[in-house]
Order: sequence, then structure tokens, then C-alpha cells
Amino acid sequence: MSRLMIQRTSFLAMGLLATLAPAFAAPRLPWADARQMVVVTVPGWDSTQGQLRTYEQHDGHWREVGVAAPVVIGKGAAWGVGLNEQPSRGPTKHEGDRRSPAGVFRVGEAFGYAGKAATTMPYRALSATDYCVDVSGSPLYNRIVDARQVGEKAVAGATEAMRRDIHDNGDHAYRIGFVIEHNPDGRVGAGSCIFAHLWKTPSSPTVGCTAMADGTMDRLLAWLKPDDKPVIVLLPEAEYTRLRTPWNLPAP
Repeated sequence: MSRLMIQRTSFLAMGLLATLAPAFAAPRLPWADARQMVVVTVPGWDSTQGQLRTYEQHDGHWREVGVAAPVVIGKGAAWGVGLNEQPSRGPTKHEGDRRSPAGVFRVGEAFGYAGKAATTMPYRALSATDYCVDVSGSPLYNRIVDARQVGEKAVAGATEAMRRDIHDNGDHAYRIGFVIEHNPDGRVGAGSCIFAHLWKTPSSPTVGCTAMADGTMDRLLAWLKPDDKPVIVLLPEAEYTRLRTPWNLPAP
């Protein structure tokens, strides 16, 4: 074969590869549009305490902002229903297991006892008749609803009264917080009513949420911006190390 024919064959092969390259490219991550990321890491699947860090996307790279803060989670962690595909290793979350969902999730609306809050996130001022429906199989499963609008029968059996100060002896946990969009389509039995909220003490586990000090929550809500499509990531440290590159997570 002549040198000219070899060159032509090489050019044709390069052109073919260039044409096929998009087909072999890695799929776009469902959270690729996120420019703010809240990262919670815990030592292991059964840990109840961890660290929270915040990051912003700049020129395609994550940059840490603020300072790390302690958090508490539920009775360990388990893979939840979020933006990521569930890996085959590790426990899977289900209703009533008291574990916090692991994975990548959108940050949903903020909520609180006051009429307004210092945040640009959508905000829900909670009333005494607001409930999050944790009754698996209900058409309202995993939704915050007002019993005055949906009817008392629709929230019958729901244990998650959102005004805990009224229904639970002055409990301040939901004084200010936000929704973690776990199981947004209400998959039966997959877990419900997952929030970021205020902790009882720095060592008191939640029943599946992520809880923190008042000052940490205030800082988060002042920082979060809906236009930046914020997400929250919760992972055991070993899983974070394993998934950091394929999931485009910030360097620890």
C-alpha cells in the first residue's frame, strides 16, 4: 500500500471516530446544571454524625465556600430515590427504616414557622394544619399538604405534623428548614418526608432527615439560590471516594 493510500485510510478512520465519538461519550449527569452543591459525608453506612460542606461551580470546577459544619443524620444511611442511578452495593432505603437517603437530590422548597425567611428559595410558611403524608400507598404520599384543603381524611394516619411547636410540645426542629427531594414521584414504600432541619442536640440522630445547628441552617438558606439549581449529596466516605470522578463531585 502506498504512503498516500495509508494517509487517506488514516484520515478516513479519524473522521469515522470523530463521527462516532458522541455515541460513546459518557451520558450527561442529571445534576449537570447544578451550580451549588451541599455535600454531607458520614464515616460509614451506620454512622449517625457527619460533616456538611458547600461548593459553587466556577468555570467547570467546584470551589468550596464557607466552612465545614457538623450534622446528624438518621439511623445510618441507605440508597434513596434521587437523581442518580442506585448502585448495587449498600442498603436500600424504605419507609420506616429511620435511615437518611444516600445519593444526589434536588434542594426543594424552604419552610418554617415564620411568615417569611431570609432566603431566595421558594418558602412555605407552615400552618397548624400542614402535614407531610408518610402513609405509604396514599395518593398524597411524600407530599406536604394542608388538611383544610385536602380534608382530614386525606391526612388520616400521617404522623408528620409540620408545626411541631404546636403538635409536639414546642419542638423547634422545623422552625426553619428545606425539603430534600428524595422519592419525588412518591414510589410506594421508598421513604417519605425527608428534610434538612434543626437538630435537637449535636448527637441526637434524626428519623431519616439531616439536621444541623441553627446558624448552619441560616447560612445555607441565605446562600442557596433557585437559579443555581442546588443539589444536596449524602454519601458514606468510601462511596464518595469511589463515585467522586464519575459523578463529578468536588474534591474532598
